[in-house]
Amino acid sequence: MSESESSPRIGQVVRIERGREAGQYAVIIDFVDDGFVLLADGEKRKYDRPKKKNIQHVSCTSFVSPEVQHSLLETGRVTNGKLRFAVGKYISEQVTDLEKGDQLDGERRCN
Repeated sequence: MSESESSPRIGQVVRIERGREAGQYAVIIDFVDDGFVLLADGEKRKYDRPKKKNIQHVSCTSFVSPEVQHSLLETGRVTNGKLRFAVGKYISEQVTDLEKGDQLDGERRCN
């Protein structure tokens, strides 16, 4: 993450830049230590088994899901459906340069 980007927030959609899941999108659900976050996407990475990721290995987007943020701050939990909705909403609204039929890295796959 570069210095010009804002600090990460709970409920923010991020793009994973390094590792096995590079190119995929996930939501920040918690902060672990200084420099590490927990990520989940509601599909491959469920809320109950999030991925611990170094903050330098993700790039933060400007999109923060109010549904996920409110749910996590109020109850401390979020449903996997809300996580999937947040990632899908970001992809449909922000990633508009793809033509119909093009493959998106990190798009839901049947593996």
